[in-house]
Amino acid sequence: MDPKQIKGVPEQKSGGFHDTETYVTFTKELLPLKYEILKTRFFSVNKWKSYCGEAFAAFKLYAPNGSPTEREPQKGDFIRINIPGPGEIEAKGYDWVEIIDICYYEDLHSESIAMTCRPSQNPTDTSRHIAHFYSSKATSTFMIQRDSVYLKAAVYGRNESPNLNAGFIDILRNVMVAIGGMMGIAKIQWRQLTNGFLDFD
Repeated sequence: MDPKQIKGVPEQKSGGFHDTETYVTFTKELLPLKYEILKTRFFSVNKWKSYCGEAFAAFKLYAPNGSPTEREPQKGDFIRINIPGPGEIEAKGYDWVEIIDICYYEDLHSESIAMTCRPSQNPTDTSRHIAHFYSSKATSTFMIQRDSVYLKAAVYGRNESPNLNAGFIDILRNVMVAIGGMMGIAKIQWRQLTNGFLDFD
C-alpha cells in the first residue's frame, strides 16, 4: 500500500510511513460545534494524554527558547514526548520534535489544519544531538478536518528510519522503538489519539 497524497503532508521518499485516520459523522447542526471543540483539543498539546488514557505518551509544549508554555502551538515551538518505556539517555529520557509548519486550508465545503513536526534537538540544553528514536528526515503531520458531513482527525508519518547518530545504548533503543513503530505499534498509539480527539461522549 502506498502512502496517501495529502495536502500539507511531506512527500514520502524513504523508510517507513503510516496514515492513521479517524472519521466521525455528525448532523449538519452539530458539525460546527463539534469542530470548535476538536480545534480546542488539537491546539491543547499539553492535554493530549488526557484524551488517550494513561498508557499513552505524555506531551509538553515548549517555546523556541526552551521554556515550557501553556499557549497554542506555533511554528518553531518544540514538543517534549515521554513515551512509555525507556527514553534516550542523551536526551534525559525524552524524545523531542520541532513544529516546522502549521497550515490552514479552507474551501466552500471543508476546512483543515495541519501541524507538521520533525525530530529535533533538546531545546533546553546546548547539545545539537537529535533527541528522538527517528532520524531528522522523519516527519509526523497532525491534522484535523471538517467536511460537509464528517470530522476527521489524523496523523501521517513519513520517511521514518532509526536515529543512528547516538551513543551505543541509545542506538539500540532507537532501533528497537523505530522498528516497532514502523511495524505498526506507533499506528496503534496514534489511533488512540485520533479516536480520543473525536470522542465527545
